[in-house]
Amino acid sequence: MKNIEIPQWPHAYGGPSGTGKIRTEPEDFIVNEVLSFEPSGEGEHVFLLIEKKGENTEFVARQLARFAGVRQRDIGYAGLKDRHAVTTQWFSVWLPGKEAPQWSDFESETITVHRSIRHARKLKRGILSGNRFELLIRDWQGDEKRLEDQLSRIKTCGVPNYFGEQRFGNLGQNVNKALSLFEGAKVKREQRGIYLSAARSFLFNHILAERIRLDNWNQPIDGDVFIVEGSRGFFKVDQIDPTISKRIDACEIHPSAVLCGQGASEATGEAWAIESAVIERFDFMVRGLFDCGLEGARRALRMSLTDLEWRFISRGRLQLKFTLPAGSYATALLREIIES
Repeated sequence: MKNIEIPQWPHAYGGPSGTGKIRTEPEDFIVNEVLSFEPSGEGEHVFLLIEKKGENTEFVARQLARFAGVRQRDIGYAGLKDRHAVTTQWFSVWLPGKEAPQWSDFESETITVHRSIRHARKLKRGILSGNRFELLIRDWQGDEKRLEDQLSRIKTCGVPNYFGEQRFGNLGQNVNKALSLFEGAKVKREQRGIYLSAARSFLFNHILAERIRLDNWNQPIDGDVFIVEGSRGFFKVDQIDPTISKRIDACEIHPSAVLCGQGASEATGEAWAIESAVIERFDFMVRGLFDCGLEGARRALRMSLTDLEWRFISRGRLQLKFTLPAGSYATALLREIIES
Protein backbone atom coordinates (compact mmCIF):
# COMPACT_ATOMS: atom_id res chain seq x y z
CA MET A 1 0.00 0.00 0.00
CA LYS A 2 1.34 3.40 -0.99
CA ASN A 3 1.63 5.89 1.84
CA ILE A 4 -0.42 9.06 1.29
CA GLU A 5 1.12 12.42 2.17
CA ILE A 6 -0.98 15.55 2.74
CA PRO A 7 0.19 18.21 0.27
CA GLN A 8 0.50 21.93 0.81
CA TRP A 9 -2.83 23.02 -0.63
CA PRO A 10 -2.67 26.17 -2.80
CA HIS A 11 -3.71 29.53 -1.39
CA ALA A 12 -6.37 31.74 -2.93
CA TYR A 13 -4.95 35.12 -1.87
CA GLY A 14 -1.28 34.86 -2.71
CA GLY A 15 -0.07 33.17 0.46
CA PRO A 16 0.40 34.45 4.03
CA SER A 17 1.25 38.12 4.51
CA GLY A 18 2.92 37.54 7.87
CA THR A 19 3.89 35.18 10.65
CA GLY A 20 2.45 34.76 14.11
CA LYS A 21 1.78 32.42 17.01
CA ILE A 22 -1.61 30.74 17.31
CA ARG A 23 -2.96 29.10 20.50
CA THR A 24 -0.15 30.30 22.76
CA GLU A 25 -2.78 30.21 25.51
CA PRO A 26 -6.21 28.49 25.43
CA GLU A 27 -7.80 31.94 25.75
CA ASP A 28 -6.26 32.86 22.38
CA PHE A 29 -8.74 30.55 20.65
CA ILE A 30 -12.33 31.09 21.80
CA VAL A 31 -15.18 29.18 20.15
CA ASN A 32 -18.88 29.53 20.95
CA GLU A 33 -21.27 26.99 19.47
CA VAL A 34 -24.51 28.26 17.90
CA LEU A 35 -27.38 25.74 17.89
CA SER A 36 -29.80 25.69 14.97
CA PHE A 37 -32.78 25.63 17.36
CA GLU A 38 -33.80 26.61 20.89
CA PRO A 39 -34.39 23.72 23.36
CA SER A 40 -38.08 23.50 24.26
CA GLY A 41 -37.77 23.33 28.06
CA GLU A 42 -39.55 19.97 28.30
CA GLY A 43 -38.54 16.37 27.61
CA GLU A 44 -36.37 13.44 28.69
CA HIS A 45 -33.05 14.99 27.64
CA VAL A 46 -31.24 17.67 29.62
CA PHE A 47 -29.28 20.08 27.42
CA LEU A 48 -26.20 21.58 29.07
CA LEU A 49 -24.26 24.57 27.78
CA ILE A 50 -20.73 23.83 28.96
CA GLU A 51 -17.61 25.96 28.75
CA LYS A 52 -14.41 23.93 28.73
CA LYS A 53 -10.79 24.98 28.76
CA GLY A 54 -8.04 22.68 27.52
CA GLU A 55 -10.38 19.67 27.31
CA ASN A 56 -11.64 17.83 24.26
CA THR A 57 -15.29 17.07 23.61
CA GLU A 58 -15.10 13.30 23.97
CA PHE A 59 -13.37 13.55 27.36
CA VAL A 60 -16.10 15.83 28.70
CA ALA A 61 -18.78 13.49 27.32
CA ARG A 62 -17.22 10.51 29.14
CA GLN A 63 -16.95 12.45 32.38
CA LEU A 64 -20.52 13.66 32.01
CA ALA A 65 -21.83 10.10 31.55
CA ARG A 66 -19.97 8.95 34.66
CA PHE A 67 -21.23 11.89 36.71
CA ALA A 68 -24.86 11.47 35.62
CA GLY A 69 -24.77 7.68 35.97
CA VAL A 70 -25.78 7.02 32.36
CA ARG A 71 -24.33 5.11 29.42
CA GLN A 72 -21.89 6.80 27.07
CA ARG A 73 -24.43 6.55 24.25
CA ASP A 74 -26.93 8.54 26.32
CA ILE A 75 -24.73 11.62 25.92
CA GLY A 76 -25.17 13.75 22.83
CA TYR A 77 -23.21 16.62 21.29
CA ALA A 78 -23.40 18.41 17.97
CA GLY A 79 -19.73 18.55 17.07
CA LEU A 80 -16.15 18.07 18.20
CA LYS A 81 -14.32 21.12 19.51
CA ASP A 82 -10.62 21.92 19.79
CA ARG A 83 -8.84 20.91 22.96
CA HIS A 84 -6.33 23.77 22.94
CA ALA A 85 -8.99 26.44 23.26
CA VAL A 86 -11.75 27.86 25.39
CA THR A 87 -14.93 26.46 23.88
CA THR A 88 -18.59 26.69 24.79
CA GLN A 89 -20.76 23.91 23.44
CA TRP A 90 -23.98 22.01 24.09
CA PHE A 91 -24.26 18.47 25.45
CA SER A 92 -27.41 16.43 26.09
CA VAL A 93 -27.97 13.81 28.81
CA TRP A 94 -30.84 11.31 28.58
CA LEU A 95 -32.59 11.20 31.95
CA PRO A 96 -36.04 9.64 31.33
CA GLY A 97 -38.19 9.96 34.42
CA LYS A 98 -35.19 10.97 36.52
CA GLU A 99 -34.32 14.08 38.47
CA ALA A 100 -31.27 15.87 37.14
CA PRO A 101 -28.22 15.94 39.41
CA GLN A 102 -26.77 19.19 40.71
CA TRP A 103 -24.81 20.22 37.64
CA SER A 104 -22.65 22.67 39.57
CA ASP A 105 -21.07 19.60 41.22
CA PHE A 106 -19.77 18.60 37.79
CA GLU A 107 -17.79 21.80 37.44
CA SER A 108 -14.02 22.00 37.82
CA GLU A 109 -11.15 24.37 37.06
CA THR A 110 -11.55 23.54 33.37
CA ILE A 111 -15.32 22.92 33.07
CA THR A 112 -18.20 25.33 33.77
CA VAL A 113 -21.92 24.65 33.26
CA HIS A 114 -23.57 27.87 32.08
CA ARG A 115 -27.09 26.63 31.41
CA SER A 116 -29.35 23.57 31.67
CA ILE A 117 -32.69 23.11 29.92
CA ARG A 118 -34.87 20.13 28.98
CA HIS A 119 -35.64 19.01 25.43
CA ALA A 120 -37.57 16.14 23.83
CA ARG A 121 -34.77 14.75 21.65
CA LYS A 122 -31.10 13.86 21.98
CA LEU A 123 -28.59 16.34 20.60
CA LYS A 124 -27.37 14.91 17.29
CA ARG A 125 -24.17 15.47 15.39
CA GLY A 126 -24.19 18.17 12.75
CA ILE A 127 -27.29 20.15 13.73
CA LEU A 128 -25.37 23.31 14.51
CA SER A 129 -26.05 26.62 12.86
CA GLY A 130 -22.34 27.38 13.18
CA ASN A 131 -19.56 28.51 15.49
CA ARG A 132 -18.50 32.00 16.57
CA PHE A 133 -14.74 32.49 16.85
CA GLU A 134 -12.58 35.05 18.65
CA LEU A 135 -8.90 34.47 17.94
CA LEU A 136 -5.72 36.19 19.04
CA ILE A 137 -2.53 35.90 17.00
CA ARG A 138 0.54 36.84 19.02
CA ASP A 139 3.92 38.10 17.77
CA TRP A 140 2.48 38.95 14.37
CA GLN A 141 5.07 40.27 11.93
CA GLY A 142 4.63 41.03 8.26
CA ASP A 143 3.17 43.33 5.66
CA GLU A 144 0.29 45.09 7.40
CA LYS A 145 -1.00 46.76 4.25
CA ARG A 146 -1.11 43.43 2.41
CA LEU A 147 -2.84 41.81 5.39
CA GLU A 148 -5.54 44.49 5.36
CA ASP A 149 -6.05 43.92 1.63
CA GLN A 150 -6.31 40.15 2.09
CA LEU A 151 -8.80 40.41 4.94
CA SER A 152 -10.92 42.92 3.03
CA ARG A 153 -11.06 40.61 0.03
CA ILE A 154 -11.83 37.60 2.22
CA LYS A 155 -14.71 39.46 3.89
CA THR A 156 -16.17 40.26 0.47
CA CYS A 157 -15.33 37.13 -1.51
CA GLY A 158 -15.04 34.37 1.11
CA VAL A 159 -12.28 31.84 1.65
CA PRO A 160 -11.63 28.32 0.31
CA ASN A 161 -13.64 25.81 2.35
CA TYR A 162 -10.76 23.39 2.91
CA PHE A 163 -11.03 20.66 5.49
CA GLY A 164 -8.49 21.53 8.19
CA GLU A 165 -5.33 19.58 8.84
CA GLN A 166 -6.80 18.17 12.07
CA ARG A 167 -9.24 16.15 9.93
CA PHE A 168 -6.33 14.15 8.52
CA GLY A 169 -4.47 13.36 11.73
CA ASN A 170 -0.75 13.69 12.41
CA LEU A 171 1.16 13.39 9.12
CA GLY A 172 -2.03 12.26 7.39
CA GLN A 173 -2.33 9.10 9.44
CA ASN A 174 -6.14 9.07 9.30
CA VAL A 175 -6.07 8.89 5.49
CA ASN A 176 -3.54 6.06 5.52
CA LYS A 177 -5.58 4.18 8.10
CA ALA A 178 -8.56 4.53 5.77
CA LEU A 179 -6.48 2.82 3.07
CA SER A 180 -5.69 0.01 5.50
CA LEU A 181 -9.41 -0.27 6.24
CA PHE A 182 -10.12 -0.58 2.51
CA GLU A 183 -7.62 -3.46 2.36
CA GLY A 184 -9.39 -5.34 5.13
CA ALA A 185 -7.80 -4.08 8.33
CA LYS A 186 -10.01 -4.26 11.42
CA VAL A 187 -10.65 -0.97 13.18
CA LYS A 188 -12.78 0.09 16.12
CA ARG A 189 -16.26 1.26 15.26
CA GLU A 190 -15.70 4.76 16.61
CA GLN A 191 -12.53 5.12 14.51
CA ARG A 192 -14.06 3.85 11.28
CA GLY A 193 -16.07 7.00 10.65
CA ILE A 194 -13.06 9.22 11.37
CA TYR A 195 -10.93 7.38 8.81
CA LEU A 196 -13.64 7.38 6.13
CA SER A 197 -14.27 11.10 6.63
CA ALA A 198 -10.53 11.79 6.36
CA ALA A 199 -10.32 9.96 3.04
CA ARG A 200 -13.13 11.82 1.36
CA SER A 201 -12.03 15.13 2.87
CA PHE A 202 -8.66 14.48 1.22
CA LEU A 203 -10.39 14.00 -2.14
CA PHE A 204 -12.53 17.12 -1.68
CA ASN A 205 -9.47 19.24 -0.87
CA HIS A 206 -7.82 18.02 -4.07
CA ILE A 207 -10.83 19.11 -6.13
CA LEU A 208 -10.92 22.49 -4.38
CA ALA A 209 -7.16 22.88 -4.89
CA GLU A 210 -7.59 22.34 -8.63
CA ARG A 211 -10.38 24.92 -8.78
CA ILE A 212 -8.06 27.39 -7.02
CA ARG A 213 -5.28 26.69 -9.52
CA LEU A 214 -7.78 27.36 -12.31
CA ASP A 215 -8.95 30.52 -10.47
CA ASN A 216 -12.61 29.50 -10.53
CA TRP A 217 -13.14 28.23 -6.98
CA ASN A 218 -15.47 31.16 -6.24
CA GLN A 219 -16.84 31.60 -9.76
CA PRO A 220 -19.56 29.65 -11.59
CA ILE A 221 -18.46 27.32 -14.37
CA ASP A 222 -20.34 25.07 -16.77
CA GLY A 223 -21.96 22.13 -14.99
CA ASP A 224 -21.59 23.52 -11.48
CA VAL A 225 -23.87 22.51 -8.63
CA PHE A 226 -24.63 25.38 -6.26
CA ILE A 227 -25.20 25.31 -2.52
CA VAL A 228 -27.30 27.99 -0.83
CA GLU A 229 -25.55 29.87 1.97
CA GLY A 230 -26.66 28.61 5.37
CA SER A 231 -28.20 25.40 4.08
CA ARG A 232 -27.28 22.00 2.66
CA GLY A 233 -29.67 22.32 -0.24
CA PHE A 234 -28.18 22.43 -3.73
CA PHE A 235 -29.43 23.10 -7.25
CA LYS A 236 -28.32 23.19 -10.87
CA VAL A 237 -29.10 25.49 -13.76
CA ASP A 238 -29.07 24.85 -17.49
CA GLN A 239 -26.99 27.93 -18.16
CA ILE A 240 -24.95 30.40 -16.11
CA ASP A 241 -26.75 33.73 -16.32
CA PRO A 242 -26.18 37.17 -14.72
CA THR A 243 -28.48 36.29 -11.82
CA ILE A 244 -26.32 33.32 -10.82
CA SER A 245 -23.15 35.38 -11.10
CA LYS A 246 -24.70 38.15 -9.00
CA ARG A 247 -25.75 35.69 -6.29
CA ILE A 248 -22.25 34.19 -6.27
CA ASP A 249 -20.69 37.65 -5.88
CA ALA A 250 -23.05 38.39 -2.97
CA CYS A 251 -22.09 35.09 -1.27
CA GLU A 252 -25.73 33.98 -1.40
CA ILE A 253 -24.77 30.75 -3.18
CA HIS A 254 -21.49 28.88 -3.65
CA PRO A 255 -20.09 26.43 -6.19
CA SER A 256 -19.70 22.95 -4.69
CA ALA A 257 -17.74 19.73 -5.11
CA VAL A 258 -18.58 16.12 -4.49
CA LEU A 259 -17.96 14.35 -1.19
CA CYS A 260 -17.27 10.92 -2.66
CA GLY A 261 -19.39 7.95 -1.75
CA GLN A 262 -22.28 5.93 -3.11
CA GLY A 263 -24.28 7.70 -5.77
CA ALA A 264 -23.24 9.73 -8.78
CA SER A 265 -21.97 13.29 -8.66
CA GLU A 266 -24.53 15.87 -9.71
CA ALA A 267 -21.90 17.88 -11.59
CA THR A 268 -21.66 17.90 -15.37
CA GLY A 269 -19.57 19.63 -18.03
CA GLU A 270 -16.43 21.47 -16.95
CA ALA A 271 -17.17 21.03 -13.25
CA TRP A 272 -17.46 17.26 -13.64
CA ALA A 273 -14.25 17.14 -15.70
CA ILE A 274 -12.36 18.62 -12.74
CA GLU A 275 -14.00 16.26 -10.24
CA SER A 276 -13.56 13.18 -12.39
CA ALA A 277 -9.84 13.85 -12.89
CA VAL A 278 -9.33 13.64 -9.12
CA ILE A 279 -11.61 10.60 -8.85
CA GLU A 280 -9.63 8.77 -11.55
CA ARG A 281 -6.33 9.65 -9.92
CA PHE A 282 -7.47 8.24 -6.56
CA ASP A 283 -9.89 5.62 -7.85
CA PHE A 284 -8.72 3.09 -5.23
CA MET A 285 -9.79 5.49 -2.49
CA VAL A 286 -13.13 6.27 -4.12
CA ARG A 287 -13.86 2.53 -4.53
CA GLY A 288 -13.04 2.01 -0.87
CA LEU A 289 -15.50 4.70 0.23
CA PHE A 290 -18.17 3.18 -2.00
CA ASP A 291 -17.58 -0.36 -0.72
CA CYS A 292 -17.78 0.87 2.89
CA GLY A 293 -21.27 2.19 2.20
CA LEU A 294 -20.53 5.89 2.67
CA GLU A 295 -23.24 8.01 1.08
CA GLY A 296 -22.13 10.65 -1.38
CA ALA A 297 -22.87 14.32 -0.68
CA ARG A 298 -21.75 17.79 -1.69
CA ARG A 299 -19.86 20.57 0.08
CA ALA A 300 -19.48 24.25 -0.77
CA LEU A 301 -16.10 25.20 -2.23
CA ARG A 302 -16.27 28.51 -0.42
CA MET A 303 -17.21 29.66 3.06
CA SER A 304 -18.60 33.12 3.65
CA LEU A 305 -17.07 35.48 6.22
CA THR A 306 -19.26 38.54 5.81
CA ASP A 307 -19.13 39.27 9.58
CA LEU A 308 -15.31 39.13 9.71
CA GLU A 309 -13.76 41.75 12.02
CA TRP A 310 -10.08 42.39 12.72
CA ARG A 311 -7.88 44.81 14.61
CA PHE A 312 -4.47 45.08 16.20
CA ILE A 313 -5.19 45.36 19.92
CA SER A 314 -1.52 46.18 20.56
CA ARG A 315 1.74 45.93 18.68
CA GLY A 316 2.08 42.46 17.17
CA ARG A 317 -1.25 41.19 18.56
CA LEU A 318 -3.91 40.64 15.91
CA GLN A 319 -7.50 39.86 16.93
CA LEU A 320 -9.98 38.20 14.56
CA LYS A 321 -13.72 37.68 15.08
CA PHE A 322 -15.97 35.75 12.69
CA THR A 323 -18.69 33.12 12.40
CA LEU A 324 -18.36 29.92 10.38
CA PRO A 325 -21.04 27.47 9.30
CA ALA A 326 -20.98 24.01 10.87
CA GLY A 327 -18.31 21.78 9.35
CA SER A 328 -15.98 24.60 8.32
CA TYR A 329 -12.56 25.23 9.81
CA ALA A 330 -11.03 28.41 11.23
CA THR A 331 -7.64 27.14 10.05
CA ALA A 332 -8.88 27.54 6.47
CA LEU A 333 -8.93 31.29 7.08
CA LEU A 334 -5.73 31.44 9.12
CA ARG A 335 -3.64 29.57 6.53
CA GLU A 336 -4.48 32.27 3.96
CA ILE A 337 -2.98 35.10 6.01
CA ILE A 338 -0.57 33.70 8.60
CA GLU A 339 2.39 31.37 8.47
CA SER A 340 2.49 29.92 11.97
